[in-house]
Amino acid sequence: MSAESKVRDHRLIEGKAVQARILAEVAEEVATASPPVGKLVSVCIGPTPEVAVYVRNQARAAAKVGIPFDQQVWPAEITQEECKKRIQALNDSKDVLGIILQRPVPAHINVRSLQSAIHPLKDVEGMNPASIGNIVYSDIALAPCTAAASVEMLRSTGLDLKGLEVVMIGHSEIVGKPAALMLTAEGATVTVCHHMTRSVAMHSRRADAVVVAVGKAHLIGPDMIKPGAAVIDIGINQITDEDGTVRIVGDVDTDAVKEVAGWITPVPGGVGPVTVAMLMRNSMVAYRRQKDAGWIS
Repeated sequence: MSAESKVRDHRLIEGKAVQARILAEVAEEVATASPPVGKLVSVCIGPTPEVAVYVRNQARAAAKVGIPFDQQVWPAEITQEECKKRIQALNDSKDVLGIILQRPVPAHINVRSLQSAIHPLKDVEGMNPASIGNIVYSDIALAPCTAAASVEMLRSTGLDLKGLEVVMIGHSEIVGKPAALMLTAEGATVTVCHHMTRSVAMHSRRADAVVVAVGKAHLIGPDMIKPGAAVIDIGINQITDEDGTVRIVGDVDTDAVKEVAGWITPVPGGVGPVTVAMLMRNSMVAYRRQKDAGWIS
């Protein structure tokens, strides 16, 4: 790498550094927790090789902070009713700190119904409708992990979120919308763009920070970013080069945009590692709330 490249790369917000800081904080809290912290239960319904890497990363992070991690694989043919019964048993178990429902699930399973079945105090992913709804009331401590990670990455730049002009590109229920609400709760002025927005660039070019979660490779180019702005790229896209090489890229053309932006998250290695760290942080929020509710003593 040339000296010039090293100068440019200081703008990259590396997720591993942010992850390490969060995991160290969580590990300290776990070590002093009394009574000891219960286990996280990861639930896969049927064989799901596509999520294996996520489960491994979650297990590895749990081991780093000292939280027990239990991987369960339920039969692919399990019924919706049986899933709910098993989730209820996990809700009732004092040994279970939190429940992680891995996605995707088989076609006959209603994932939103199962997310609703996980008790909000054990919803460490922040996916229960009650958890997402709480964000409207500025209770952002148990938010969806990817949305929370994007806010954490933006905060790591040192920018004051109060009054910050932020454009959120993408309005999914589990990332875009909660991230926009979380940023609003932090005092940012947020504009949400989506597929019906007439001119995304018109909005993004005036923003102090742009957060992107669309799922379209290299959608955002340098002409769409204000010089010095922070760019948080949540997108994960698989592309194949002309020589057959398969690469993972984000929604932002990182190499081009980093010449304009003040800060930018790489893909991979940006928001992803922090998402796992937020899962661990959420777990300790759940622990404290369960303790306050008298579930743990």
